[in-house]
Amino acid sequence: MTTLEPDTTAAITATVTAYLDAVSRGVTADIAALYAEDGTLEDPAGSTPIVGRAAIAAFFGALEGRTQEIELLTLRVAGSSAAFHFRVVTPMGDKIYEVSPIDVMTFDENAKITSTRAFWAPSDMVSR
Repeated sequence: MTTLEPDTTAAITATVTAYLDAVSRGVTADIAALYAEDGTLEDPAGSTPIVGRAAIAAFFGALEGRTQEIELLTLRVAGSSAAFHFRVVTPMGDKIYEVSPIDVMTFDENAKITSTRAFWAPSDMVSR
């Protein structure tokens, strides 16, 4: 007899939604609180990983107090992982920047983010 793992889809979906909301509001403490203490971040994927909640908070510090428009385009949850495609629209001065990354995250048993890999490149960013 095999034991079925509990369905974590709802908890992981809630964490992803909270993450996108915190990024859109530019609240660094709320973003960092979604990560496990030893969570990692590669933004963009392939860059040197940022390790630990404090370092991740420092990375997102540039967003503090900035509001951005974020739209979740698609989300897939499988086991303890999620992949999601979203659009970020950021006003900066007289320009508006837009990028649509695909993030892949893993989660612990409490739906805290243990790793994030953000797939995008500077060439993906457009300005208008």
